[in-house]
Amino acid sequence: REGFRFSSQEAASSFGDDRLLIEKFIDNPRHIEIQVCIIIYYLVLADKHGNALWLNERECSIQRRNQKVVEEAPSTFLDPETRRAMGEQAVALAKAVKYSSAGTVEFLVDSSKNFYFLEMNTRLQVEHPVTECITGLDLVQEMIRVAKGYPLRHKQADIPINGWAVECRVYAEDPYKSFGLPSIGKLSQYQEPLHVPSVRVDSGIQQGSDISIYYDPMISKLITYGSNRAEALKRMEEALDNYVIRGVAHNISLLREVIIHPRFVQGDISTKFLPEVYPDGFKGHKLTDLERRELLATAVSLYVAEQLRSQRFLGTPRIPIAKSKRSSWELSVRLGDGIYPVTVSKDGSSFSVEVDGMKLNVTSEWNLASPLLSVTIDGTQRTIQRLSRNASGDTSIQFLGTVYKLQILTKVAAELSKYMPEKAAEDTSSILRSPMPGAVVAVSVKPGDMVSEGQEICVIEAMKMQNSMIAAKTGKV
Repeated sequence: REGFRFSSQEAASSFGDDRLLIEKFIDNPRHIEIQVCIIIYYLVLADKHGNALWLNERECSIQRRNQKVVEEAPSTFLDPETRRAMGEQAVALAKAVKYSSAGTVEFLVDSSKNFYFLEMNTRLQVEHPVTECITGLDLVQEMIRVAKGYPLRHKQADIPINGWAVECRVYAEDPYKSFGLPSIGKLSQYQEPLHVPSVRVDSGIQQGSDISIYYDPMISKLITYGSNRAEALKRMEEALDNYVIRGVAHNISLLREVIIHPRFVQGDISTKFLPEVYPDGFKGHKLTDLERRELLATAVSLYVAEQLRSQRFLGTPRIPIAKSKRSSWELSVRLGDGIYPVTVSKDGSSFSVEVDGMKLNVTSEWNLASPLLSVTIDGTQRTIQRLSRNASGDTSIQFLGTVYKLQILTKVAAELSKYMPEKAAEDTSSILRSPMPGAVVAVSVKPGDMVSEGQEICVIEAMKMQNSMIAAKTGKV
């Protein structure tokens, strides 16, 4: 009922018509817990001379709130026979309505490869670059040629599937809230990973741009290409690690976790992927013991490198006659609920870090002014970002896509810190705060009403979406 109501309201707001069509629900009772349905998109290209082509499919099943997040071409699911049958039906549809231009035909496909027509979008879609990557066609150029009246230059036999392409939609969203509630603000720092091989970024923003409440929160389309799917995914992982976005929340952590998840890597995906894989909501990357030690070693090496830099002025010691001979540091690091004693010793540009009784060697150029830092930990290369730090030892580091908050203290400071009073967290359970600015389109309660936990209080519309605000506990308005 809630989905029906929200769909009706969004339809009325966007199109002035709140009527809905009810379609058959596609499921697979034998494997419903694994795969409900996938959505396949076919791009067709037709001219004004009766010619039409299908340009292979795009897999767009990774979604949240019925909006796509990750797309790829081709699909891991289709066999050549099904691909041809779907493509021929897409072309038949385009010819039947005398369509000319590029357009997208959408299908629902069940696990037995039965497919059902969903809708046709008479335009290019956001994920068209993955089709361009595997076919070698410039679809915008082809659209312009068709509009001018030229016939298509290609035959169906000329349309290849060369390699694999993956696209991630980079959003200004907080992925820890319903897999992505929009975030607004100014892009204080912005750097696209164009130095990574076989990467394409389609964006309309730059450093200093504002993400406002009036438009979709998409920042860019990040596309990687490879000779096969594994290569395209590996490049996407590297591109996400090298993407610098500051000033707004973003979904890099969610995107990275999706593309490295074993189910996704195996191609076992559906439109229910996110709620099935993260039934309790997205929590970020869960560190293994080795990854936790790598993060701790990297964080303390950064800390010591900064301490050493602060003793120098333009590369020269501030007090030439006072030469520091210190070569080791005993530190205490808080990460989550754990406190870890760490010993650091310096050897040239490298640091030897002892944590959990194990020694790790950390090397880098230690360019602390760069937003990206390439670090090698016992031979494993990682690209990290340090987002913030303060005089109290608090620091936040983006590691494996997820931002981790740490506190690094000297051994003495750590012993004294237990005497510091902790600020009590504000109890906000009696207050309803909108996670974003927007328009209040509906209020479901009035003063004096008793409400229960999870009950809708109002609906906020922002960034082309309607969000239901619910009560955090039972009480009276």
